[in-house]
Order: sequence, then structure tokens, then C-alpha cells
Amino acid sequence: MPGQLSRADLLRGLSVAGVATALTACGAGVAAAVPASPPGQDHPNLELIRRYYQAYASGDLGALRRFFAPDISWTIPGHHPLAGTKRGVDEVLAFFGQLARAGFKAETIFLAADRDWVVDLHRGWSTTPAGLDMTWALAFRINAGTIVEAVNFAGDQHAADAFFWRQYPLAALPARLGQA
Repeated sequence: MPGQLSRADLLRGLSVAGVATALTACGAGVAAAVPASPPGQDHPNLELIRRYYQAYASGDLGALRRFFAPDISWTIPGHHPLAGTKRGVDEVLAFFGQLARAGFKAETIFLAADRDWVVDLHRGWSTTPAGLDMTWALAFRINAGTIVEAVNFAGDQHAADAFFWRQYPLAALPARLGQA
């Protein structure tokens, strides 16, 4: 259906540039990405994501819990140990716990909202150790004031894969197979 970006479109692997292209192709260019709101007011989902990033910046994983629907799914594309879809609040928070080991930080560059989706571009970087610093895109689906789905896109998937393999190696065999 024209004008709507579907979950399937997102999961087909749109790049950071692809997200912007898809929004434009769907008739939701940057100027039209945020439906008209009363003067001085942003789309309510933008405020939710701003508060989410403030909580993330605090480093308190428990503070993130209130932003997530109980059945949230959070997809991390790639070919590395942290890639895949995390389902439920506990799995998503465990993922963020692993990111915290590398001192991940995020700084929002751009937010746009349309209906129940928010797309963000942000600078994301590691501090412990330094070594990954790039633009990322996140597509958030919001329902009833909580994030029900997120799909993350790396600006350079190869660099992200290489970094995560260096930081989160698999256990050696046979321990990895539970035979130790």
C-alpha cells in the first residue's frame, strides 16, 4: 500500500540511506515525515524516543524497562555474536548489558515520526575499547506508548561485524558445545 513502510520492508535489510529512500518513496519525505501537530508540539512518539535516549545515556538498564512492551522484538542485523532478534524485555536488556561492556554511547542526529513508526539516525560509538564510531539508523514501532519493535541498521555493517567479533568472541570448543 503506497505511503506505508512495512515491517517486511525494514527487515529486507534497508541501509541507513535505504531507510531515507524508502521514506521518500512512500511519500514521507523529511518535511512530511512528521504529521502535523499543534504548533510547538512534536509527534508524541518523538518525545518517547527522546526520553528513551536520555534513559539510555544514564547507563541504568533498569530505567529502559519502562519503554519496552513485554513482547518487544529488537533486531540486530549482521554476522556477529550479538546479531539476531531479541524477544522480550529480558533478552533486550541482556543485549544492552553486553553493549555496556563496550561502553556504547549514542547521540541522536535526526528523528522523524509517521503514524506508529519513528526512524532515528544517531552516532553510536564504543569507549571501552574505542574502535567503533559510525552512523546507525533505528526504526522503532510504537504502540500504546511503548516500543514494541526495533530494527537497527549499521552505517557500515562490515565494520560493526568485525568490531563485535573482536569484543565478543565465542567460547573455545568443546566448551561452546557444552562438552567441557
